[in-house]
Amino acid sequence: MSADVTPTPTGKPRWWRPVFLLVSSLFAVTVVVAAREVLLPFVLALVIAYVLTPFVAFFEKKKVKRPIAIVLVYAIVLGSLGGFVWAAAPRMAREIAGLRTELPALNEKANHEWAPKIHAKLVAAGLVSAAPLEEHDEREHEHPERHAAAIVKPLPDGRYEIEIGTGLAVVPEKEGFVVQPVRDEVKGPFDLNKAIAGSLKKSLDYARTNAVELVKVGRDIIAGISRVIFVFGITLMLAAYMMLTREKIMDFFRSLVRPSSRGSFDGLVARMDRGLSGVVRGQLIICLVNGVLSAIGFAIVGLKYWPVMALVATVFSLVPIFGSIASSVPAVALGLTQSPGVAFFVLAWIVGIHQIEANFLNPKIMGDAAKIHPVLVIFSLLVGEHFFHTAGALLAVPCMSITLSLFTHFRQIVQESDPELRAEPLTSLMPPPPSDPPPPAADEPEEEPA
Repeated sequence: MSADVTPTPTGKPRWWRPVFLLVSSLFAVTVVVAAREVLLPFVLALVIAYVLTPFVAFFEKKKVKRPIAIVLVYAIVLGSLGGFVWAAAPRMAREIAGLRTELPALNEKANHEWAPKIHAKLVAAGLVSAAPLEEHDEREHEHPERHAAAIVKPLPDGRYEIEIGTGLAVVPEKEGFVVQPVRDEVKGPFDLNKAIAGSLKKSLDYARTNAVELVKVGRDIIAGISRVIFVFGITLMLAAYMMLTREKIMDFFRSLVRPSSRGSFDGLVARMDRGLSGVVRGQLIICLVNGVLSAIGFAIVGLKYWPVMALVATVFSLVPIFGSIASSVPAVALGLTQSPGVAFFVLAWIVGIHQIEANFLNPKIMGDAAKIHPVLVIFSLLVGEHFFHTAGALLAVPCMSITLSLFTHFRQIVQESDPELRAEPLTSLMPPPPSDPPPPAADEPEEEPA
């Protein structure tokens, strides 16, 4: 059989269009892979545009022109975020500073109070032996750790490598370096003038000795801040262009499909939008609700540093399943430092929030179209985090939603082309049970009534 070379109205063979689209797709994928290091602003812009498009459309319905509507949405969103940061930043800074101050005490309490109690209960239950800990402590007392002042190692090329330990100091001089022992300063009465002069001398000596390093650190800090501002501005600009020209973007992709298949393409886009609206927009709403409910519960029970814990719960909720578990650990641990009752209340409150989320918020906000099996969610999170780290974990579930939409769409096309499966619903995994018993086989005699 020969290939179909029937010319189209333009004179090209019918296989010319699929080949052109295939080559163009391969070229586009190659460019994306080669430029993957700079794709973050485009991905973030796509997410921002998708999240904010309904708000822009709302203002458009109020007879506001699209460019002005985009500016209004940006002003409202950025103003709200800026106002929240301005109002909450001082409180958050105090809470975080207090938590940092208290962490050493909490660590000391965990090592000297909680760990021995837990170990004693495990020993009493016969699960572990007390000998290893005692022997370990005895070994530490019998063989204290030794620190060499200096270690000289010969190198293959005849030189020597010197490792300086404690008790020695390397002092830079004009002609090289001098290794000298550290001398303890004789403590005398405090002299403010001497302390200020000594601090200034040390600062000037450090600045003179490490001037190049200080310049490099300052340059890196300025470059990092400039890059963040530049990426943020580029991301907002890209998102604005995507929202401004969203019809042109969709028309371009729609023009790549044959006119006879554009109805199917519109169905695919609608299916993908239903799925993404749940896992992207719906997840953001659930994160905010989760954070508010966590703040209310933590404040009621008097959990220390509850604003920080509520913020952690809000941010971690962006990652399904694992984020909720990870955000629960520090809150319960802080509750244990106060009392077992506080820890139990915090744990019960978190479980109650997730029950409300699973049985009420998810069906109402995300809807049935966005439901993804938990096994697929965990698989996508593990794969995304393994290959793309934090960004991969955040974008894993939306990518899985798009993949499932594509699979369901093409499965429907294949199923409709099969007369035997055409009436089978897509969500059915097993055939429905027969409503009537099957008729007896022809070679089996029918039972006579008694």
